[in-house]
Amino acid sequence: MACRSFVRTIWWLVLTPLFGCVAVEPASTQLQIREFQTRTYPVRDSKLVMKALINALQDEGFIVKHANTDLGLISATKETNVENPNFALLMGLFGGNEARWRKVAIVECSANVTEFGDETKVRVNFQVKTLDNRGEVMDVRSVSDAEFYRQFFSKVDKSVFIQRQQL
Repeated sequence: MACRSFVRTIWWLVLTPLFGCVAVEPASTQLQIREFQTRTYPVRDSKLVMKALINALQDEGFIVKHANTDLGLISATKETNVENPNFALLMGLFGGNEARWRKVAIVECSANVTEFGDETKVRVNFQVKTLDNRGEVMDVRSVSDAEFYRQFFSKVDKSVFIQRQQL
């Protein structure tokens, strides 16, 4: 039994770097994170911006769970299968009933839309939750990549334009 545990540990140490790499990003300050999570639109109509934001999220495959126009709050989720079949097979063979591997990634989005003078301010944040083959949480992390938010807001920009043009 101790030999099996040793083999499982060795396989985990060898295979995890190959199939489950996680990039380490330099830490950003809260102010820097808030800056790239926020975009201001030259539109006084917060409902129009909320609708554009919802459309952009849906275009990206998110399911909108809640939207409250009075509070300017939107929450949405997107599930993705991240299971590597080869890794799952190896873990099942060498890990037995105790084997765990990444199965599903759930991206959660929370958005706050606020009228700010003659403009509307949008702040979004994303969080990724990874579940294992048993449905248990393996990892939860906030998305703090400025480029990710820049690309997302580019899609929202287009959606705001389309919404304003009533296309």
